[in-house]
Amino acid sequence: MLLVTKRSGSIEPFDREKVINGVRKACQGRPIDEDALKLLGQRVEEDLRSQGLAQVKSEDIGKAILTPLRELDEVAYLRFASVYQNFDGLADFENAIEELKSDHA
Repeated sequence: MLLVTKRSGSIEPFDREKVINGVRKACQGRPIDEDALKLLGQRVEEDLRSQGLAQVKSEDIGKAILTPLRELDEVAYLRFASVYQNFDGLADFENAIEELKSDHA
């Protein structure tokens, strides 16, 4: 069983559905089907389990979501990253967009 340490200090079992639901919010209005969300949730869980740890921090789950979400949809990635990484303003979005652009070059 994989456990998650939340920011509050509480511990709960890992729930792939919570990952999918969080990503679903970032994907709202985007052309992403449910199967792609489920696959992303599976990929995140497999990535976390492959680390061989019995317990992970909720922040680690957010980090594990970023790469597959970026590959799935860049707009959804920016939405998720803006919340997860606490973007403060336009400069944070500009930096993230420039990073995406440089990856395409």
